[in-house]
Formats: sequence, structure tokens, C-alpha cells
Amino acid sequence: MLRITELKLPLDHADEALRPAIVQRLGIADADLLDFTLFKRSYDARKKNSELQFIYTLDLNVRDEAALLAKFADDRNVGPAPDVSYKVVGHAPEGLTERPVVVGFGPCGIFAGLLLAQMGFRPIVLERGKEVRQRTKDTWGLWRKSVLNPESNVQFGEGGAGTFSDGKLYSQIKDPLHHGRKVLHEFVKAGAPEEILYVSKPHIGTFRLTGMVETMRQEIEALGGEIRFEHKVTDLLIDGEQLHGVVLENGEQIASRHVVMALGHSARDTFRMLHARGVFMEAKPFSIGFRIEHPQGLIDQARLGKYAGHPKLGAADYKLVHHAKNGRSVYSFCMCPGGTVVAATSEPGRVVTNGMSQYSRNERNANSGIVVGITPEVDYPGGPLAGIELQEQLESKAYLLGGSNYQAPAQLVGDFIANTPSTALGEVEPSYKPGVSLGDLALSLPDFAIEAIREALPAFDKQIRGFARADAILTGIETRTSSPLRITRGADYQSLNMKGLFPAGEGAGYAGGILSAGVDGIRIAEAVARSMLGLD
Repeated sequence: MLRITELKLPLDHADEALRPAIVQRLGIADADLLDFTLFKRSYDARKKNSELQFIYTLDLNVRDEAALLAKFADDRNVGPAPDVSYKVVGHAPEGLTERPVVVGFGPCGIFAGLLLAQMGFRPIVLERGKEVRQRTKDTWGLWRKSVLNPESNVQFGEGGAGTFSDGKLYSQIKDPLHHGRKVLHEFVKAGAPEEILYVSKPHIGTFRLTGMVETMRQEIEALGGEIRFEHKVTDLLIDGEQLHGVVLENGEQIASRHVVMALGHSARDTFRMLHARGVFMEAKPFSIGFRIEHPQGLIDQARLGKYAGHPKLGAADYKLVHHAKNGRSVYSFCMCPGGTVVAATSEPGRVVTNGMSQYSRNERNANSGIVVGITPEVDYPGGPLAGIELQEQLESKAYLLGGSNYQAPAQLVGDFIANTPSTALGEVEPSYKPGVSLGDLALSLPDFAIEAIREALPAFDKQIRGFARADAILTGIETRTSSPLRITRGADYQSLNMKGLFPAGEGAGYAGGILSAGVDGIRIAEAVARSMLGLD
């Protein structure tokens, strides 16, 4: 198979124009192009006055591949296509009685369970929250009625935190074995649009994700796996440094010498249990800040110019970074075009924000986290749980500032920069539900974070005109950007001091987003399979 990269066509080209463009590029007869597959499609909007073009990467089957490879030997944009197909580690032997346990059914746990099921290991998946349909009702209960269910919300339940997000499916992780392609193919099989296989920044959106995770659950069950909802793990069964199983909140014990801990970054009680049981973990950096909202049209115009609103491009996004004078880095995080800011707490008496979009991305506002990086050495010394304690303190303060009713504290950008409490909204309407309480966000975060964000917003305005417009909305607070700790694992993917415990995903500090969590789920499933098959 041959691969062509950097093949450019006008933005409004007809679908049938791709084949003749390939034929012309290679200088072959149409009959010699047997078939082709679209691997990637992107565009570059950085040059404001240039004509936008789609840029394609395509994989081809041709009649005389060897001759074409020789012809284009010096052309870096034509060459052999890499093999991105998934290679299974092995299959469970007949009669195997031990079943691996997967704790958590977010993206990492889903893919760990799915791959183990596909290899015949019949995993038992334990999820503290509810199945996705009931979980969605509980989540809307907080957004619409200010009623929080601590075990069924944005953070906990089938699909994990990624279910209530923009559904982004791209990452900057190193992926030499192309596990990301396996993730995308499984999503398409479960109902995602095929375009996620080739668009440069694929996304799905919440409504589609809910149906997809149900389909993937059904496949795990059809292959002999088992998913148990409302089954919270509260302890470990340990003999020396060997894990033998887990204990549930109801007292039930499940024996297994292979337990995947695919925790989300909000499983604070489970982190504390693991720490109390002596599992090695260490504090890691994370970020804190706010959500910012602008009219989506402002972002479209700034990023796409005359192409703003083009149906083939959709809602525009952005990625911004500023290095402040006080040494802090401020950056945009989890940008959601045409989306909403959502209440994302999982604990009573605390306020946390996140961003969410549907597949259409057609809500009136764009939103993004504007966050400041913090480190354990400087900002929260005191051991592996110190970051959790800082998050809890800040989220409790935000709850009080919002009025102690799950409303979020908010402030207009112009007032925030001028250090003046806000008393009235402008044209930009905040999307956060249950609602916002205007005031002074400087009270919600440490002084160094406020100082850095105040400096960053006008700097970002130089890149996106209107970013620091006076009536844009800041909503507080964003604290769960990533896990504040890492449950460190070795080369065999097991805990450094607890054999049989396989820390995985975002909560363990090894992923950040749906795609990277799914990839880590595949890696961890392979590690479990190798261990159970004696391949280590």
C-alpha cells in the first residue's frame, strides 16, 4: 500500500475531485489506481489572507506499487503506507478460571474491559456510578434543580467524565503502535461518525457518546465480560506485596490477582484508601483557573476570517499560551467550540466547572478553561494527597462565593482585569447551570494565579481580537484539569510495590482526555494479558 501526504485541494472541491487529483499527482492512468482510503484531512488557517485548502493524507492500492516507489524514491510525500492495524497480544486459554477485575468504566476502563473481553479473559468491571441513561438524569438533576448525587454525576458513572465533554478524540501522546487507531475504529463500530478516522481534530459530543458507551458495554457482555454498576471498591485484599482482590462497599469480596485501577481524577476517596493501604503514589503538577466564554462568532471570525461559518469547517477553536512575568504559564484548556460550561462537582458543598459540546457544536458561546500550571514542590508540598486537599479547599471556597447553592462565582473579563467586582452582565450570557453569582473572582484562587491570568488575557487578545472584551464571562473554578497525583507503575504496568495492581488512565496520572485514556486502557489490557499468559 502507498501513502501520499500533503495533497492539497480547494476548500469547496467536489467529492469526486479527489481521485483525479491522486492520478495526476502520481502520473498514472485512472485504471492503475485500484482504490484509496482517506487517512487524514486538515487545513491551515494561520495565514489570514491566504485561500484555505484541504490538505490530505491518503493510502492507496495501485497496480505497480514497486515501480511507483522507485519513481518517487526522492519524494518525501510519496512512500509506503505504515501498518496501523491492531496486533492482538494473545487469547485466554480454555479452562482459565481467574478473571481480571477492572475498577472504573470511563474511557480507560471501557477499553481495558473491551480488549480483555476480545481476548477471551471475561473481565469483571466494577463501576461506582450508574449506567449512562440513569446517570444522565442524575447529572441534569444538579444542572436543573441543584440536587447533587455524589455517586452519579459528571465524574462518576458509565462513560466517565469524558461523556460530559466535547468528546475530543485527539492527543499529543506518543503512540508508536497506533493504538489510537484501534480506539477510533472501535468508536466507529459503536456508532461514531466515520469522519473521526480522518478529520484532523475529531470529536463526538455528549449525546452520541451515551449511545456508544452502551454499545461497547453490550459487546463486553456478549464476549463473556460482566459490568456491575453501583459497585464501589472500598478496600484491597493483600498478602504481603501481592494483591489478591478487592472489597466492595457492601462487604463483598472479589478475588483476582490482576486488578486494573482505571480511576478518574475525581476518585478522591479511592486515592485515600490506596494511600492508606501503602500503594506507592506521588504528587504531580496540575492546573487551576476559570472557564471563559465568548460568542462563538467572535472566535470564528478571528480564526477563519472570510471563511467563518463555512459548513465544511464548523465552529473554530483555539489554543493559547502565555508565560507570565511571575514565572507562571497560563494556557487554554479543553476548548469547547459552540458549547456550554457545566457544573462538574462530585462532592457536596463544592463547585467545579468543566466544558461540554454536542457533535453539532452549535450553541451560541465558545468556552475554554484558562488555567495556570502549579507544582507540588512550590504550591502544595506535603505528600501525594496534598494536591487533592488544595483542590478541596478551593472548590469549597468557590461554593461559598457562589452562594452555597451550586451556583458558580463569575465575573466579567473587563472587571476582572480592572480588579472590580461585577454587578451586571453584558451581551455575553453565561451558559453555566444552575446559574452564576457575579462578584470578585480574585477571592477564589491564590494571588499568583490571579496575577498571571490578569496578565494573560490582554496578551491573548493580541492573538484573538476581542478575547479580552469587557463583557466576556469568567466562571469559577476549574480545578480538575488532571489528576493531582500519579500511582506510579513500572515497565510491566504494575504498581511499583503492589504486584497485581495495574494503575491506569487519567486518575492514575497516565492520560489526559478520551483518546489517551482509551490508548492507556489498551496498553494496560495487553499488560494484564501478558501477565496472565506468562509472557512477561
